[in-house]
Amino acid sequence: MLPEPISISPSICAKVNHAHLSLPIFPSPRRNYVPKTRALSSSEEFPPNALRRKQDPQWRGGFSLGVDLGMSRTGLALSKGFSVRPLTVLELRGQKLELRILEIAGNKEADEFIVGLPISRDGQETPQSNKVRSVAGRLAIRAAERGWRVYLQDEHGTTSDATGLMIDMGLSKLARQRKGDAYAAKIVLERYFSTSGMETELVLPNPKHVDLLEKLRKGPPKDIDFVLE
Repeated sequence: MLPEPISISPSICAKVNHAHLSLPIFPSPRRNYVPKTRALSSSEEFPPNALRRKQDPQWRGGFSLGVDLGMSRTGLALSKGFSVRPLTVLELRGQKLELRILEIAGNKEADEFIVGLPISRDGQETPQSNKVRSVAGRLAIRAAERGWRVYLQDEHGTTSDATGLMIDMGLSKLARQRKGDAYAAKIVLERYFSTSGMETELVLPNPKHVDLLEKLRKGPPKDIDFVLE
């Protein structure tokens, strides 16, 4: 059985000193929910790639995989540097989906996942939010084994934004149906980079699983062939 994950607002980066958190440090203006209090190790150890690049334009690290989770279809997008492109749409569920996402991340040299979190128009979480949190939690545990991180990003309005983008690009209705989830994941990644990752929420293994937290601190093995495109 996978250990229980926790999640925090990770923009926490320079704000946490082995504390108990009850409020996000950088809340989105639309959100009015309050995360449950959880004990954390210093989360400044886990800044998202977008924040690292903002702080140091010369920083060279892994790529980011955007994930738009759906009931039957999951869209993926990839960013290399600040270049974001739709990648693929998976028609998988459960463990097969999670393992396939991890496999694609490894092939594409990604070391973090930006998962879209459904939020209602008035800023509330929805029943679908709970389902996404559950999948993101399991993914985070598997990712931590590899030193990879998982973040949640508000995805409100990304589907309609993706549709508008595809229409502007001249994609046919059939193409929009096939690729829409991947373009929604692209919008999630663009939103993430537009705020330098400051409005994301980090998903961590439970603090009692010190082995996984230590793997996150170390991060993935360095890739001597890494090339920023």
